[in-house]
Order: sequence, then C-alpha cells, then structure tokens
Amino acid sequence: MSRVVGIGAELELAGYALAGVEVEAAEDPDSTARAWAELGPDVSLVLLTADAAVALPDRSDRPNVLCVVLPR
Repeated sequence: MSRVVGIGAELELAGYALAGVEVEAAEDPDSTARAWAELGPDVSLVLLTADAAVALPDRSDRPNVLCVVLPR
C-alpha cells in the first residue's frame, strides 16, 4: 500500500494529519530538502505547502511521486 506524506509547516498540515496524511514538519529549506530526501519508496503522493514547494523547485528525482502544492 502506498503512503501520502505532507511536507511543510506543521500548522498548515495539521488538518491533513487528521485524514491520515503523514506530516513531515519542515519549517525551512534545509529541513524541507531533508524530508524530501528521506521519503520512502512506498510514497505515492506528497502534499507540499507553498513554502515547501519553493524550497524544492526540482523534484524530478522522484518521477513516480505525484506532488500537490497546497494554496496559501
């Protein structure tokens, strides 16, 4: 079974955690890049906050992962 992960500010993703999304709190570009690098092979969908998306402009290293950027 694949997993859904949210990367970004914990406060912005709190509601998604209630729906079963695994939240990787990332408050700055370094922690965002680290969270992205540590995604497991079973992750199929990543929800990114707007700031996290800016911190990860090139996500081509994981072509099988669907990324959705959440609105501000």
